[in-house]
Amino acid sequence: MKVAFATTDSINVDEHFGRCGTFAIYDVTDEGYQFIEVRKFADGRDSAVEDSKDDKLLHEDLLQKKVDRLDDCRLIYLMAIGGPSAARLARKGIMPVKINKVVSIKESLTQLVDKLKTSPPPWLKKVMNSK
Repeated sequence: MKVAFATTDSINVDEHFGRCGTFAIYDVTDEGYQFIEVRKFADGRDSAVEDSKDDKLLHEDLLQKKVDRLDDCRLIYLMAIGGPSAARLARKGIMPVKINKVVSIKESLTQLVDKLKTSPPPWLKKVMNSK
């Protein structure tokens, strides 16, 4: 399954979904993981999304386009996400995974593979079997 990581440096999970300009995409199985690509929405922070907050229609359109470009991923690791964006992801069958502190993508991947090898929780089994 494909997993996305909201990142500023392609090393750490350290960004909020809406303002994230870069997502690192990996293919993950219970046997390991492999880097696929970086999906870039902006250099640095996604200022187009941030600057559109006063224009609700434009803001929602930009967020939806981001969700659509990530719709082949089953999980997205991130620092924070707003309720409307989380709902958009859920409608596409994508589970946002909020983390409380900056953590390396490698550490997140290692923990995810370990969960997949042992006994994944029900929510993870459901995500793995979707699409």
